[in-house]
Amino acid sequence: MNTMKLSILFLIRRNRINTKGVCAIECRITLDSQRKPFSTGVFINPNSWNAAKQKAFPPNKINNQINTQLSLIKQDINQAFLFLQVQEKDFDVDDIYKQYKGENIKQDKSITEMFLLHITKQEKLIGISTTKVSVAKFYQTQAHVKSFIKHQYKKSDYLLIDMTMAFITEFEFYLKAEKQFKQNTVHKTIQRFKQIVKLAVGLDYLAKDPFLLYKNKKPKKQVVFLSKEELEALEKYQFASERLQQVADMFIFCCYTGLAYTEMSNLKANDIQTGYDSNKWIHIHRQKTKRDYDIPLLSKAESILNKYRTETQLLPVITNQKFNSYLKEIAEIVGINKTLTHHIARKTFASTILLYNDVPMEIVSELLGHSEIGITQQHYAKVVKEKVGEQMNRLNSKLQ
Repeated sequence: MNTMKLSILFLIRRNRINTKGVCAIECRITLDSQRKPFSTGVFINPNSWNAAKQKAFPPNKINNQINTQLSLIKQDINQAFLFLQVQEKDFDVDDIYKQYKGENIKQDKSITEMFLLHITKQEKLIGISTTKVSVAKFYQTQAHVKSFIKHQYKKSDYLLIDMTMAFITEFEFYLKAEKQFKQNTVHKTIQRFKQIVKLAVGLDYLAKDPFLLYKNKKPKKQVVFLSKEELEALEKYQFASERLQQVADMFIFCCYTGLAYTEMSNLKANDIQTGYDSNKWIHIHRQKTKRDYDIPLLSKAESILNKYRTETQLLPVITNQKFNSYLKEIAEIVGINKTLTHHIARKTFASTILLYNDVPMEIVSELLGHSEIGITQQHYAKVVKEKVGEQMNRLNSKLQ
């Protein structure tokens, strides 16, 4: 419910008396600091107006009729104000006047309404073309935008038509300075917000895209992966704790398969298939790209499956959060000076296992299940450069 203060004041212009000796009564609606004056269509002898009491005086037939008309106007304005408050949407003094006059108020969409529209549709597509995790990220982005509007404009919502590129740049600054997000989080948050704005443009709620001249800076991420020596050290280490040994083995399994956490945790016996070459392959449906791909089951990965395979599952069950938490303990114990996460296993598969063993980029892209080779090249360009450097050094040695 809005807590804005409304005041209604009637006044006359004594310097505008007509030939009949009367002047118009004007009404001034004030909402906080916003004013909206308009003519009531009621006329009065200026000598009969009591400004302090906001009434025509003394009581007589004409003055009583004037007071009744002013009372009805004031009542209608208050009802218009109450109606707009119940809507729980931002409005201004002009909207109160339009509501009082019975005019249609233009229903400009707000940012919150667009988020709601998008999220509602996406929730119906969970399991079809999106996931709960993806929808949850839009809820997070909505919360960040809402807190920014409250911080910057002292409002609960903001109209799309009022949004300019300045809104976006200030939002970016807010995420960095107030929320203290890292560049990657800032980039992803603004990227999702941009989808909401583009939806508004597509539905003709916005005539111009405020993102048109805005550049969302994508951070240059350094690919972190285990070196050959670090991976060997992890493979050789025997942990006293069963839970740490299980997590270490599952991490190593993903270093030799490149499976993401979801793919690893959902792996079933019927996903292991014999390929055209009579070797075992893992058949995977990658949720992120919505496509199927196959990965050869290397001997080291197969030995880990054989170690944990039961009638009901291939690998132990553990949440992603706990998995990553245990990995930090494992890194400290083994002496790996890197912040280990499950995703580093996938990077290790692409870099240490494949690229550093001269597997061509197009095959790496296929084994990672990327939708296009450009994604692989973008992520692993530095690794490729290092490999090129090694090859050129070998060539230089031969030529000497």
